[in-house]
Amino acid sequence: MFVLSEDLIFPPIELATNDGLLAIGGDLSPERLLLAYKSGIFPWYSEGQPILWWSPDPRFVLFPKDLKVSKSMKKILRNETFKITYCQQFERVIEACASMPRRGQESTWITVEMKKAYLRLFGLGIAKSVEVWKEGELVGGLYGVDLGHVFCGESMFSKVSNASKYGFIKFVEKLKCENYKLIDCQVFTEHLSSQGAVEIPREEFSKILKSH
Repeated sequence: MFVLSEDLIFPPIELATNDGLLAIGGDLSPERLLLAYKSGIFPWYSEGQPILWWSPDPRFVLFPKDLKVSKSMKKILRNETFKITYCQQFERVIEACASMPRRGQESTWITVEMKKAYLRLFGLGIAKSVEVWKEGELVGGLYGVDLGHVFCGESMFSKVSNASKYGFIKFVEKLKCENYKLIDCQVFTEHLSSQGAVEIPREEFSKILKSH
């Protein structure tokens, strides 16, 4: 287990434990967070814990060209059931992600400290959000860190059926048009697997990160 100091440095990701835990401590400064994401590392911990830094192997990602859209979602997309905006309500999106009840989770990992950190990244143009609207109400969304060729997804929420899925599909289509190489989904979920996300070796993920 590596304990981080004030120096802006992380150990090699290959030294992570089998479950992906790489280091502990440090801070959530914009400089450290950006270095982490560029290195294939992300923070994930609960309130009351020290900052934990992860780099799992394999890595769960979505290549934009491999996006799968179900027949039912294609109909919803054709009907333009929702309206999409980008980076208009970042703080509301992250607050909604933090407060949304999750199956099997007693508490959120999006702590007050984490929210402040990603709001700082948003202010620097590094963190981005997608907002999903219906009849003027914010009903879904997602946020993450934009590296310019890779988008690192952090969390999403949905207050009505299919809202976050709609926003995610629209966003992936946008990133595809802008030649992004992949969306980092971090760890496996059935939800994103059904939309085309796959596990790839961490080494391959690292090469893609460094290819920009």
